[in-house]
Amino acid sequence: MIEWRAVSLHEIVLPETKPETEWVRGRALQKVSPTYDHAILQRLLSSALGDWADAGGHGRVGPEWGFRVAPPGAVARPLVPDVGYLSYAVLPQDVDRDLLQVPLAAPTVAIEILSPDDRMPDVADKITTYLAAGTSAVVVVDPRTRTVAVHDEAGTRTLHTGDALTHPALPGFSLDLAAMFSRVT
Repeated sequence: MIEWRAVSLHEIVLPETKPETEWVRGRALQKVSPTYDHAILQRLLSSALGDWADAGGHGRVGPEWGFRVAPPGAVARPLVPDVGYLSYAVLPQDVDRDLLQVPLAAPTVAIEILSPDDRMPDVADKITTYLAAGTSAVVVVDPRTRTVAVHDEAGTRTLHTGDALTHPALPGFSLDLAAMFSRVT
């Protein structure tokens, strides 16, 4: 069992683990070790978003990047999206490097790739927490159904293999889902 402690009344801090541990639905939840399909999708999404962010000077992208996410009126809790994008508008390009390691900010876009062991109430809690904390979009990729659900303040839209992943929080970014899913066995 993982023990946790609150460092202050405003933040939950968990011990470092491999894979990482998040605070979900009021408990410590260790991320599951991903499958090969999960790993490939994570690499493809991280690479596509990273190339877009670097080329356009939009922000930072990282796989398994830890964030301390604090919805209004709630304590900050650790969440680790499979791929996180943080725009320079949220955390400027010239910010102190130490503030980047585990930002006290919600990612601009959080991508979660479903694993066979994921429980939907846990995924729903992460989506709600991210959006309440200011994340512009939470993208949930389902390798089994080859669909992508984009959650934002307007609701949820489900994309299929004939669609492209786009969102206003990712200006100019477009990812062909058929091409992405064709790389998964």
